[in-house]
Amino acid sequence: MRPVSELLEKLNIKPKHISLYETAFTHSSYNADANTKHHDYERMEFLGDSVIGLVVSEVSFGARPEMTQGPLTKMKSNLVSTNSLADLARKYGFPNYIRVGNSFSGDISKANHLLEDVFEAFFGALYLDQGFEVARKLLIDIFINIIKNYNIEDSTDYKSKLQEEMQAEHRESVSYEVISETGPSHDRHFVVRVVFDGMELGVGEGSTKKQAEQMAAKAALEKEAGK
Repeated sequence: MRPVSELLEKLNIKPKHISLYETAFTHSSYNADANTKHHDYERMEFLGDSVIGLVVSEVSFGARPEMTQGPLTKMKSNLVSTNSLADLARKYGFPNYIRVGNSFSGDISKANHLLEDVFEAFFGALYLDQGFEVARKLLIDIFINIIKNYNIEDSTDYKSKLQEEMQAEHRESVSYEVISETGPSHDRHFVVRVVFDGMELGVGEGSTKKQAEQMAAKAALEKEAGK
């Protein structure tokens, strides 16, 4: 484990109270070894969760004026989900600074819930130590391009929706077939069709097979809805 001061230096943060950040990066299992109580991130993550949620909402509202309430809510939910925040924690090297006790088993870098909690706790510590504007600025730097480039289609599970609708009516599953796969390995293009009982329901395209399947399911749902 590296000292959290190293991370703060990388982020250009000059701490007033380094102990806040040390607490934010301390897992509850560490207390048993250190003979301490409640010197961990659990309370601080509660505060950081609110700070992150507010700023992500603000940036989403300003950066995506074309979105209505529904898509904005869905985008925010995806951006502050466990997996998304854990990915950001990994991106900024947070696993290197987390203190855990001997009772903790497993790979910290793969513990998504732990990484989500630490990410939130870090911003709780930053808010307490530096104030809201400093925390807000760093969050904007982290999220602005993610929000600007966010594609709502990426978080919509059209395949599950189609499967539910078809099974509700017929109690059978649909299947997906690759029509074509072209382009170099770093820039593939897939065309996929979704089929039910030998009948083509929709065709979709994408840079991955999964994306093309989602687009095929979307086309099938839109056709069914008469769009």
